[in-house]
Amino acid sequence: MMRYGMVIKVRAEKLEEYKELHSAVWPNVLEMIKKCNIHNYSIYHKDGYLFSYFEYEREDFEADMKNMAANPMTQKWWGICKPCQEPLETRGPGRMVG
Repeated sequence: MMRYGMVIKVRAEKLEEYKELHSAVWPNVLEMIKKCNIHNYSIYHKDGYLFSYFEYEREDFEADMKNMAANPMTQKWWGICKPCQEPLETRGPGRMVG
């Protein structure tokens, strides 16, 4: 099992919207997360930052993440959530987070 953590900012004016969205994550999105072998997914908020943690229980993380990214419902969910977030200034090239 691998453990992953990510940090991203949440826009102050979008925090309540972000919390509301994540209080009722779409069932299809949750199902896709599970199909992609992710477990114990949690998101925490502190001082304008979101920290997410999850456990991955297979051997081809890249393939599972491509599968998730190709899913139309996941794409729609990300499209709704993305305006609530702000990448870190120190993120690596080509990365959305950290």
